[in-house]
Amino acid sequence: MTTTDTLIVGAGPAGCAAAITLARAGREVMVIDKARFPRDKCCGDGLTTGALRLLEDLGLEPVSIPNWMEVDAAWVRSPSGRTVRFPMPVGVGTYAAVAPRAELDAALVDLARSHGVKVLDGHGLVGAHHDGDQVVVDVDGLGPIEASFVIGADGMWSPLRKALGLATAGYLGEWHAFRQYWQGVSGPAAHRLCVWFEPDLLPGYAWSFPLPGGRVNLGFGVLRDGERRVQDMKATWADLADRPHLRAALGPDARPESPHKAWPIPARIDQAPLGLGRALFVGDAAAAADALTGEGIGQALLTGVLAARAIAGAGPRDPGRAQRDYVDAVRHELVADHRMSVALGRVLHSERGARGAVRVAGLTGWTRRNFGRWLFEDEPRAIALTPARWHRQFLARPGAFRGDV
Repeated sequence: MTTTDTLIVGAGPAGCAAAITLARAGREVMVIDKARFPRDKCCGDGLTTGALRLLEDLGLEPVSIPNWMEVDAAWVRSPSGRTVRFPMPVGVGTYAAVAPRAELDAALVDLARSHGVKVLDGHGLVGAHHDGDQVVVDVDGLGPIEASFVIGADGMWSPLRKALGLATAGYLGEWHAFRQYWQGVSGPAAHRLCVWFEPDLLPGYAWSFPLPGGRVNLGFGVLRDGERRVQDMKATWADLADRPHLRAALGPDARPESPHKAWPIPARIDQAPLGLGRALFVGDAAAAADALTGEGIGQALLTGVLAARAIAGAGPRDPGRAQRDYVDAVRHELVADHRMSVALGRVLHSERGARGAVRVAGLTGWTRRNFGRWLFEDEPRAIALTPARWHRQFLARPGAFRGDV
């Protein structure tokens, strides 16, 4: 039987962040994933300031991603039609960027391998159970692997969670999103990060995130409220790009380069079980996405790092401590922000609330600058309400990759 100190199920950002952190701590790490990399992953491709800082800490270099694109502002359109530009600081690092997930995830897998992590892509989990002081994971094409700890980084319908009896029947996530890559973009969206608060999408929104060469990631996300159906969302997608203000942003020759894809987004980290015995869950398997925006890369990276630190700190003989330390760290870093995002999301349920939010955020140069940084998670969402996280450089820290981009 193959053995390892820690087995990670899933080689996305959460799994790779955990693997790199454990490898740096001197632990033997193995990662499995049913997909072969590079592979596409449905996503908006946007990277927040928090995500960028974590990627830099892990050792990622932007030059390893061919279609990396830095952006210096977000252009937000209110339901009233008013558009406000929210700038990012210039000349002190990167605060927002766009990177196709096929390229970002492949670069993280390569980075993990460079740290000595054994990544076995093309091999999925088919079963798992606790066996005394070990977890035994049955892997397609490889047979059983025995590990002191296992980390589930395998998505919102985590096969590891299901194998251990923690699946939630009928769960469909809090958000549902559609995405399609477009080419031939010649309008402002070719270089602008655009967000549109469309009245029929609230509290969701539509987006266009720029990529090099006149390409964009175009999509929209809506909150599942018990009324919207996937069929309705498909109908919305059919006419979204033909709305006059979106077409003006894209330009007359913009066209889809591939079929659209849809995916659910889990955003309830305050409710999701984070572990069982020697198993911890991270990223979408921990329902860690932001409840306000649906963004999940930064949260995936952070939960992966926190789980790895908890395992490294506890050692193989104290799984109870590893789980307690991880749960405490998640509560400290993410739960207050989640609750703040849920509360703010209620404001966006109505056109009046969305109009008011954009109007207040755009009142002055100061509010525009600092709202942009807050929106892109330069600071934790609820930092004002969590004094334990206060620091002297509040909204004054440099961005990531100061010397690289």
